[in-house]
Amino acid sequence: MITVLGASLYSYSLFGQDVGVHFNAQGLADEFMLKSDIFYVVVGLILVNNVLLLSVGRSLLKIQSELLPIPNQQIWANHRDELKEHIQNWIYSLVAMINTSIALTIFVLATVNNEFKFKIGDFGGLLYMIVGFLLIIIIALPVRLMMKPSSDD
Repeated sequence: MITVLGASLYSYSLFGQDVGVHFNAQGLADEFMLKSDIFYVVVGLILVNNVLLLSVGRSLLKIQSELLPIPNQQIWANHRDELKEHIQNWIYSLVAMINTSIALTIFVLATVNNEFKFKIGDFGGLLYMIVGFLLIIIIALPVRLMMKPSSDD
């Protein structure tokens, strides 16, 4: 979250009044937003991500094991503390990756909207990287829950 805040403040100081948010095939901005609008969108994303997603995660921890749609439900019901830890770590990982994605996106937007030597084409792989990491995190919990608990009782 500190990274998102730092990237947002840094980017806000670099933005002109109008910020290019869509680029044509030549890498030139063809759609613009006010920098204050971008700031409000980023704040909204951060609030939704950090408040709503973490609240949903806390609520998920309170649900009885029998009601959770997880594999090996009976086994995990006997290892409730370990199950809670896996779910909590998964939620934190998801929130951290979304925060990182927001920070990287804002930083790239600030970089390509200034007279730096970077153009939008230089960051073409960023979307694939973000989607790849998000998929890995989303798939990690079901895969882990398909395995048996590691604690020996």
